[in-house]
Amino acid sequence: MTTVSVRVKRISQEACDIKSFELVSTTGAPLPSFTPGSHIDVHLGSGLIRQYSLCNGPDDTDRYLIAVKKEAASRGGSQAMHERIKEGSVITIGTPRNNFLLEPSAKHYLLLAGGIGVTPVISMARHLLAAGASFELQYFTRSIQHTAFHELLSGPEFNGRVKFHYALEPEGLRAYLRKLLWHRPEGADLYLCGPRPFMDLVESTAAATWPPEAVHLEYFAADPLSLAGPQESFQVKLARSGGTYSIPAGTPIIEVLAEHGVHIETSCEQGVCGTCLTGVLDGIPDHRDVFLTDAEKKSCDKMMPCVSRAKSPLLVLDL
Repeated sequence: MTTVSVRVKRISQEACDIKSFELVSTTGAPLPSFTPGSHIDVHLGSGLIRQYSLCNGPDDTDRYLIAVKKEAASRGGSQAMHERIKEGSVITIGTPRNNFLLEPSAKHYLLLAGGIGVTPVISMARHLLAAGASFELQYFTRSIQHTAFHELLSGPEFNGRVKFHYALEPEGLRAYLRKLLWHRPEGADLYLCGPRPFMDLVESTAAATWPPEAVHLEYFAADPLSLAGPQESFQVKLARSGGTYSIPAGTPIIEVLAEHGVHIETSCEQGVCGTCLTGVLDGIPDHRDVFLTDAEKKSCDKMMPCVSRAKSPLLVLDL
């Protein structure tokens, strides 16, 4: 994966527990181009890599802008960003990748964001605004103090395009979503990002009237229930490099292979980013990721070995 060295030009407190980081080239060379919905890998040392969505608008050609929420249950990434990274720090990032592309043929875009899930959505809104496209952004947070980029989204250019929702009770949120999603405008697409329970509620509410191909999601983490599901031991055979290995219950495929000198490039290790995507030549994967679509999972020809397992006694991987 291609990497770039960048300098942290500015850090801003965007909301309670949320900081934005403006990144610029260390050499003065242009940063690689990106599309709305893209994310970058941020390398934080000691093998720690985390993915953060770009918040940029189309006019941002000389910087990247990301925002990071400091999580109480941080696995190290958000804590490092908030406590170790300073203005002037030089860090390594991956070039932008996009698993959350805007469908260019849509006639209208309904953008829904919960909390820090606004980060890829705000980039979409800025690009759609510049393009003169029809869109609206519905942004759900705990309070104004927890609303990132509130000043920007409250500006005159977004007048009539953005609606804020603060501290909705569960029943109030369900009622509002039913009213919002009961009818799909002709040619409209729905884009959604936020905490898992919020996304699950939106997706299940939209399912009554929005076809699956019109609903686009980006998760920040895999489903904890899926990751904690029942596990059995199985065998993995490597078709190209040779070797058959036993994968014990509770041990990821990538960990066992690494112990035998077979290293698969990884990043999130949660089945979110797609870095470790691996071909499956035989056997039935037990998919536990949120990267592959339902159709891709049914094809059984690829998997995420960082979290997924096997339903068959043997998996033959294209490695």
